[in-house]
Amino acid sequence: MELGLAGKCALVCAASRGLGKAAARALADEGAAVAICGRHVETLERAAAEINGATGAQVVPVVADVGRGEDIARLISTTVKELGALDVLVTNTGGPRSAPFEAIEDQEWNAAIASLLMGVVRLSRAALPHMRARGAGRIINITSVSVKQPIEGLALSNAIRAAVTGLAKTLATELAHERILVNCVAPGYTATDRVIELAETAAKREGTTPEAVQKRTEARIPLGRMGTPEEFGAAVAFLASDRASYITGVTLQVDGGYVRSLI
Repeated sequence: MELGLAGKCALVCAASRGLGKAAARALADEGAAVAICGRHVETLERAAAEINGATGAQVVPVVADVGRGEDIARLISTTVKELGALDVLVTNTGGPRSAPFEAIEDQEWNAAIASLLMGVVRLSRAALPHMRARGAGRIINITSVSVKQPIEGLALSNAIRAAVTGLAKTLATELAHERILVNCVAPGYTATDRVIELAETAAKREGTTPEAVQKRTEARIPLGRMGTPEEFGAAVAFLASDRASYITGVTLQVDGGYVRSLI
């Protein structure tokens, strides 16, 4: 299937590894030029070289922290300068630590809000003029299945990613007449470093092993396994594409059937 992404310009945040990197690779595979950001220069440049080597696409690494407003302004301007335009924005950030509600102080709430929510607000606001200049655009937020089914021990993520979902739904309505489509992709349990970290935290809390926690998790997934980053990246590429031209305001689960809700 031809997705119509050749010649498009995309920015994928937190793309030095994991789901962000998989999303950037999927877009590059389809012929898009891609800017990627992350906080650590060595890891970021290695990811850019890997994606470029595998796809031949233009890949521009930009060191930036999406929790900082000044970094976001520089990230968007650098992306447009290097790629020439901005058609697709994929927001993403590392998840906050796993902790029960009463163990989280105000400072940690504020930091998580700045990264997970305000990062999306600022990125979207900065990207919109460039998408308007192109006459269309895509904003895709990487969230979590926790927006539909809260996950035990993830109070920060459960609360703040739900706020991102509400923002996306609002923007989808406000921007539809400008052909700027806004959606979320909600990963379930995927084979990434983040899932390993969560399994280790749960194992320590419960007095068991990370392997036992992962087996228990896989048993709750109808497909009987964790997803791969590549499967997730394919979903992002589809929503970014011309083939998804009548889809806006949705949260697409990529979870092997883990969430049982009807919508």
